[in-house]
Amino acid sequence: MSKKDTLLNIENLSIGFTKRRKTNTVVDHISLEVKKGEILGIVGESGSGKTMTALAVMGLLPVSAKILSGGIHFLGNNLLAMEEKKLRRLRGPEISMVFQDSMTSFNPLLTIGDQVEEMLRLHSKYTKEECKALTLEALTEVGLSEPHEIYHRYPHQLSGGMRQRAMIAMAMVAGPKLVIADEPTTALDVTTQSKILKLLQRMNDKHGTSIILISHDLRVIQSICGRAIVMKDGKIVESGMAKELFAHPNTEYTKQLVAAVPMLFFKSKGEQNETFPTDLKENADIEDKNGLADHNKEQKEILAVQNLNVFYSEKGIGLLAKKSRKHVIKDATISVRQGETLGIVGESGSGKSTLAKAIVGLNKEFEGIIKINDVAAIGSKASVVKPQMVFQDPYSSLNPTKKIGWILEEPLKLQTNLGKKERMARVNEMIQQVGLTSKHLERYPFQLSGGQRQRVAIAAALIVNPKLVILDEPVSSLDVTIQAQILRLLKELQKKYNLTYVFISHDLNVVFQICNRVCVIYQGEIVEMKEVRELFYQPQHEYTKELLKSAML
Repeated sequence: MSKKDTLLNIENLSIGFTKRRKTNTVVDHISLEVKKGEILGIVGESGSGKTMTALAVMGLLPVSAKILSGGIHFLGNNLLAMEEKKLRRLRGPEISMVFQDSMTSFNPLLTIGDQVEEMLRLHSKYTKEECKALTLEALTEVGLSEPHEIYHRYPHQLSGGMRQRAMIAMAMVAGPKLVIADEPTTALDVTTQSKILKLLQRMNDKHGTSIILISHDLRVIQSICGRAIVMKDGKIVESGMAKELFAHPNTEYTKQLVAAVPMLFFKSKGEQNETFPTDLKENADIEDKNGLADHNKEQKEILAVQNLNVFYSEKGIGLLAKKSRKHVIKDATISVRQGETLGIVGESGSGKSTLAKAIVGLNKEFEGIIKINDVAAIGSKASVVKPQMVFQDPYSSLNPTKKIGWILEEPLKLQTNLGKKERMARVNEMIQQVGLTSKHLERYPFQLSGGQRQRVAIAAALIVNPKLVILDEPVSSLDVTIQAQILRLLKELQKKYNLTYVFISHDLNVVFQICNRVCVIYQGEIVEMKEVRELFYQPQHEYTKELLKSAML
């Protein structure tokens, strides 16, 4: 291809954070091109510089980040030399971005419709009616059912997956030439993930939209990308055609990434895959030999949910509008014994996170019984026994004004009698257990990558040694190598402290590896709940069969 076919050209780009005259380089002399109409994949572990590269293209680097060298040219124009006013005019109609953290990308005070529609109001000459019609069309195209209802909702009223889809609609609605998608399917269930990837592919085919797809999931990159780039420690270590690159990697780092990808739990319907990670398979075999299922039956029931109905209220539109009450979880009954891991799976919006919030006392609008260690939380009276929770969105669950060391030490101050030295020893021990180092304790959440923030969130939940932990997508934003480490850590801690986990995930391979039993939720109802192997190899409900089929794609 000639230079005329080049849409984006990055040359010798370096980005760093300077503190006390010392510069920490996070992007180190990288060069890459994006051709018109192509889909380029960028893959690498958390902290490799993928997102910083994308933010530099958008002109959205943090104030503390500095361009140390290089240039970024879009259709021949140097974006780094462009005035902010001109750059703003490019964002939306020319270049748009789907961010990794959907909650922080929306204004919590405006409805979804207002925010998606704003892209058209600012950058087009459509009438108000036309803007609304195009917005509803975009919401429908990304797979959001009842787009008229979604249009009037606020971000907090959507599930994580629904917010992610709405953000993709906002990025697409103005018809940009280049879309940068930063982990666009991280928080999505397998069926919706497949739809989103097909949607990006359709955008590319129909409109010739160029796409930079950033992901830690090699399977996502392979599925739609023509070329791929592998980054490590801010540098490009390997590049080439995506299928060839991952089928025959040249560098040791790429080989490690490929080797760390979790294998599917079956090769074909009903056939067990014997090649999933050895350590996890051995753990599963040991658990089977030790009769873990029988052992759990002898353990004390730590969580009992009986005939639970969970609701949330939302205010209607207009001054005279009445509040509406939506029925999310319908007549759910669950029993979890101490020391076991119950997996909860289902599509985005099925009610998984709503159920979790009711269990930990964050949603008081419920009918039925929730018992934790035989202590009931009825109606608005929350249980005095507080389980810990790891939330799906780590950025919004961590205090942005406090350093990581403070965030981890604070629970110990409030819930233990440990002295300062003991607390800091515990903080340093936990930060290392989740794959970070003591230097991260001096940073703020915004100075960490998405995966690093998720690890801090896990550390904050586990640091007080709780007996019951609700894990809402705890590894969804982690690269494959760190994901495996976190799963091993969760298992080790569970065995050491006899912890009980309720593990919510859209990744069925992860659920298969770590859970003893699995509960399937569809449209707020529990449609199937069985031992993990029985459910995965002999599913009964049609929805469960569809989920398992989607995981094979």
